[in-house]
Amino acid sequence: MAIYALNKIDKSLEDLVYEVVSNTPKDKKVLSKLIKKYSEGKKGTISRSEVVMTYRKLCDEGKLKSDNKILELIQMKPTRTQSGVVPVTVLTRPFECPGQCIFCPTDIRMPKSYLKDEPGAQRALNNSFDPFLQVYNRLRAFENMGHTTDKIELLVLGGTWSFYPKDYQVWFVKRCFDAMNTAKTKGIMTLDDLDEKDLDPTLKTINKNSVRGLPYMSGDRDQHVEKLYEELVSAQVLNSKSKHRNVGLVLETRPDWITEKEVIHLRRLGATKIQIGIQSLDDEILKLNKRGHGVKETKDAIKYLRLAGFKIHAHWMPNLLGSTLESDYKDFKKLFSKEISPDELKIYPTSIIETAELYEVFKRGEFIPYTTDDLVDLLAKCVPHTPRYVRISRLIRDIPSDDIVSGNKNTNLREVIEKKVIDAGFKLNDIRYREIKVRSVEEKELKMKTLIYDTGYSTEYFISFDTIKDDKIAGFLRLTLPYKNYTKNHYITSLNESALIREVHVYGRANEIGQEAFKTSQHIGLGTKLLLEAERIVKEENKKEHIFKKISVISAIGTREYYKTKGFSIDGMYMSKEI
Repeated sequence: MAIYALNKIDKSLEDLVYEVVSNTPKDKKVLSKLIKKYSEGKKGTISRSEVVMTYRKLCDEGKLKSDNKILELIQMKPTRTQSGVVPVTVLTRPFECPGQCIFCPTDIRMPKSYLKDEPGAQRALNNSFDPFLQVYNRLRAFENMGHTTDKIELLVLGGTWSFYPKDYQVWFVKRCFDAMNTAKTKGIMTLDDLDEKDLDPTLKTINKNSVRGLPYMSGDRDQHVEKLYEELVSAQVLNSKSKHRNVGLVLETRPDWITEKEVIHLRRLGATKIQIGIQSLDDEILKLNKRGHGVKETKDAIKYLRLAGFKIHAHWMPNLLGSTLESDYKDFKKLFSKEISPDELKIYPTSIIETAELYEVFKRGEFIPYTTDDLVDLLAKCVPHTPRYVRISRLIRDIPSDDIVSGNKNTNLREVIEKKVIDAGFKLNDIRYREIKVRSVEEKELKMKTLIYDTGYSTEYFISFDTIKDDKIAGFLRLTLPYKNYTKNHYITSLNESALIREVHVYGRANEIGQEAFKTSQHIGLGTKLLLEAERIVKEENKKEHIFKKISVISAIGTREYYKTKGFSIDGMYMSKEI
C-alpha cells in the first residue's frame, strides 16, 4: 500500500495526471510543459511529488491502473533506486564511542563521528532518532518521489554499533522492521503518533531531550534481550512476505569489536553486510591517530565476517596524521592483499573538523592536509588498482563544506578523479563505474565471467554477467569456498561443510509486485543462472575432494521467499540447499 499525505485530490492535479496517462509524454521536458500549463492561475508551480501522490491515489481508488512506465516518467531523483533497491539510512542515538580517534569529530547532538549538517543526520534529528519514524518517513518520501519501495536496503549508521547496549540494538532493528511492515497510510509521523510502549526504552529513564548515554535497564538484562529477540523474529517473519521487504541490512562497527560471538549476534539481527572502519593498514599510522586497534584486529574481523557469509564494506582514509602521498598509495594496494580484499570500499579523505583532536594538531602546524590537486592525483593513481570484484561506493565523505576547516571541499571529487583516470588512458574496473544501472539488455549481449582470488582461508569466486560490447556489469554473485579445516569445524554449526553465497545482485529498476516488468537485467533470469553456476562450481570442487555437503546463502529476511523458489530452505540463520 502506498504511503502518501494527500487526502483530497485537487481537480487540476487530477486533470494533469489523466492527460499524462492518456498521452504518455516521451520525455520529462514534455511533462514539465504540462505541469506549467496546469499550474497557471495557482499561487505556485505544481510539484512533481504532488503529481506522483495524485497518480498513486487515483490508482489506489481504482480510477487508474498502475503502470511502471508512467511512474518512471514522473519519478523524482531516479538515480536513487537505479541499482534495483531503495536505500534507507537511519542513525542510532548519540552515544559514547570506545575509540579515541583524533580525526573523528564530536557533535553532542549526534552519534560519534557524525555532524548535524549531514543530510542523513538531519533526517535522524528531525525524527528524534526513533528508528520507526526514520524508516517510515523515509519510505514515505521515496513513495512521494515516485519510487517503488518493495525492496529495501536498510543501512544503520552511527558510532560503533557493537558498543551500544544489546537491548537497544535489538529493539532498534525490530522497530525498523515494524516500520517496513506497517500498513498505515498517514502523512509524516512524529513521536506523538507512536504508542508509549513503542518508544525508545531509554527515554523512560532519561529526559527526552537528553542526547548522551543509554542507561542499562533494570532487571535480568539477558532475559530482557532474549524477549526482544523473540519480538524481532516475529517482525522478521512478517517482513518476509510484506509489501516493503528488507533485502539487505547493513551495520557499522569497528574491527576490534568483531568476535565470533559478535558475528553470531549480528546475524541474529538479520544483518547481511558490515561496514568496518579499516582506515589504514599501517600499525604506526593507526597508533599515531589513536585508532585503538592494529592491522591484526582488522584481518581477524574480516576473516570472521567472510567465513560467516557477510559482505564486507571497508572504510579507508588517506591523508591521516603521519601518512604521505607515497605511503597512502602503497597502503591502498594493501587493501587487496590476501587477508583483506573487501567487497566494497568507501574512501574518506581526512578533513579537519574543529571538534576533532586533529584540529589542535593542525593549529600547531604539525599536520598539513593534502591540497585538492595532490589528493586528486593520489586517488587517480590508486583507483585503477581496484579489482573487478570491488565496488567503490564513495570517494568522499558527505560533510558540508562549512564544517571543514581544512581539507577537500570538492563535492564532485569522484567525477574529477574518474575523468583524470580516463584522460590518462587508464581503465576503471570497480563495480560502481561499470554498473549497467537501468539500461535495457538482452542475454545475447552478455558474457558470464568468473574471477577467482584467495584469502588465505577461502577461495573466492566472483561470477558476473558483463556486456560484451562495453564491459558493463549486469549482475554478479559472490561465492566463498572455505578451506577444509575451516568448514569442518565452523564456529557457526549450521555452516559446517557448507559453501557460502555471500551476495547475489542483479541491476535494474525494481518493479512493484504484480506490475509489468521494466525491460532491465533484473528480469531476464540472470539471478537464477548465477545460482546454477555457483552450484556447478561447488560440485566440480567436490570431485577433487568432497568437502561441501550444501550451499548456504546469507539471505536477507525479504529474500527468503525468492531463495525458496530456487530450492533453498531455512537452515538456522541461513538458507541452504543440499548438493
